[in-house]
Amino acid sequence: MTLTRTVPLGLAVSVAFTGVFLASATVPAAAQQIPQGWFKVCSKQEETDVCNVQNLILADTRQLITGISLIEVKGKVNRRVFQVSVPTGRMIPAGIGMQIDGGKATKINYAICLPDRCIAEAPLNDELVATLKRGGELTMTSVNFQNKPNPIKVSLSGFTDAFDGPPLKQSDLEVRQKELQTEIEKRKEDFEKKLREEQEKAKSGAN
Repeated sequence: MTLTRTVPLGLAVSVAFTGVFLASATVPAAAQQIPQGWFKVCSKQEETDVCNVQNLILADTRQLITGISLIEVKGKVNRRVFQVSVPTGRMIPAGIGMQIDGGKATKINYAICLPDRCIAEAPLNDELVATLKRGGELTMTSVNFQNKPNPIKVSLSGFTDAFDGPPLKQSDLEVRQKELQTEIEKRKEDFEKKLREEQEKAKSGAN
């Protein structure tokens, strides 16, 4: 399986998916609209149909860690793109390494870097889709400006259902939005609780 560099058509497509694609590396209120796990959204843009199967990995601060998109464009323009987005401060020549279930890593070259993220792109083919469907875990590794690899593991559970199934409806997005908001609040409460406990321990130690 060979992934080669392409022009960043997926970037232009992603702009049309603002709120579901990652519009910036730090997503404030809009992040609450992003579902967890693999999901598909579709949109019609003039004479072109665009569908995107994606998985967005965000930090608790809502900052982008890794965004994976399988974009299919049909109609006046026909194109299939595999796209990976990571934070800035990356070593560009290293590209992004893709590994499925501990197999041989494949390099995906960067197509463009924006002020808030760097994007690597490669053609999306049937071989890659089939490999992802058979896989259990996807590891994407970028190299930061300190020349340290940053491997991010992404479960492939739910990928096949998202790829072969229908796109999310607005009502589904709203349900996932509520679930995500609940999870964010829980994490925030857990963090604040741990912080208070550490402060209490520090005070007890000082006395």
